[in-house]
Amino acid sequence: MSSGSPLKDILKTSLPAVVDLSSQTIMWTIEAILIGKISAAAFAGVGMAIQIIILFFTVILTFVVGSSVIINRYLGARDYWEANHILGQALMIGIVISFFIGLTWYFGSTEIFKLIRENEPIAKQAGAQYLRIIAVFTPLIITNFIAVGIIRGAGDTKVSMYLNLTINLLNLVLAPILIFGLFGFPRMEVSGAAYAVGIAHSVGFFATLFVLRTRKSRMFLSFRELTTPNYRSFKRLFKTGLPTTVEQLCWAMGQMIITGYAAILGLVFLAAHQVFMRIQAVISMFFMGFSLGTMTLVGQNLGAKEHKRAEQTGRMAGYVVLVFVLIIVALIFLFSEPLIALFTSEKAVIDAGSNILRLFAVIQIPKALNAVLSGNLRGAGDLNWLMYLAIVSLFISETGLTWIAVFPLNLSLWGIWLVMGLDETVRTFLNYFRFHGGKWKVIDV
Repeated sequence: MSSGSPLKDILKTSLPAVVDLSSQTIMWTIEAILIGKISAAAFAGVGMAIQIIILFFTVILTFVVGSSVIINRYLGARDYWEANHILGQALMIGIVISFFIGLTWYFGSTEIFKLIRENEPIAKQAGAQYLRIIAVFTPLIITNFIAVGIIRGAGDTKVSMYLNLTINLLNLVLAPILIFGLFGFPRMEVSGAAYAVGIAHSVGFFATLFVLRTRKSRMFLSFRELTTPNYRSFKRLFKTGLPTTVEQLCWAMGQMIITGYAAILGLVFLAAHQVFMRIQAVISMFFMGFSLGTMTLVGQNLGAKEHKRAEQTGRMAGYVVLVFVLIIVALIFLFSEPLIALFTSEKAVIDAGSNILRLFAVIQIPKALNAVLSGNLRGAGDLNWLMYLAIVSLFISETGLTWIAVFPLNLSLWGIWLVMGLDETVRTFLNYFRFHGGKWKVIDV
């Protein structure tokens, strides 16, 4: 392990992860802004399609997080052969599953979007069209998602940053050209956005393969490990990663349920809610970068039997992210209305969102702290705790309390975000006491 200070280790590991994760979210945000220029209906439909993609990607987190937790223990103990073995096994399973996900998106897209209520099926058609095109590229997109996720989770955050910057810069160039038909290309609108994503991520797949085969990363992909099933390793990956998949599925399902409530309120409220989700996605990447950084460092410190340093690292990450989120909250308070206007020019959507944006800003404080605390516990392998907490949150907060706040209490979008803030605050306190209780120090992965 590094002999530097915990702060130095956190910044060295986490800041490239912040840039890495932010580049993807910023690209999605730019794409959303471009699609918003087409219509609010197209914006809402594609926004819902992306939430569906995220929902399915949570299944893949079994192999990303499960393998990362195991690999970090091996790297901490300097057992590189076993670390590379786990990489190959995780990718093998992910490749197989990616074909089933692609088929589901391609043939089930029309049924999925029947949830949206509108007089003309513009949002439904836009969402289904986007999802079907992405489905064609799914095997390459998902395989690359797993590989880059493992590289990032193993602490090679600079490598994952360069890979994702390549993908997202290419996407940034292609998206406006294909959406609006620039430089002689046909105007493809929503289809163009989807093709830009597919092409960029396909290029990224081959770049990642090159990195893993030429030892540009700490990890090395052996074709033998990729093509030789080891059922003992499969079982270990599922056992370690499944709680995180259930946790993230609960989160994604909760977001889908909340989006469904917003859709029932009407297209204006759905579009305003999608604006909040896009802004939060960008902000959350900083939190998630530090969450991944502390997950990596806590896991590797535990693998090296340095328990005290693991705890110091977790605490320091919390202090750093608190400073950042307070700056973000201040900026949102100052620039609330222009922030919404970035995504749409429709006055009804701007009016619906402006009233709630300051509440949204305050919610980011417990959300940031909870992200880091969850990363500490995830790196330590305390995954069942996080899973049970997510299940309780799904049924009590996202499903039950949100419905009561939105409909019987008639609080509309205010109800959605008030309950969300309450949920984040409660989970932050519970995770704080769990981490400082210290039981995670003796968990075996």
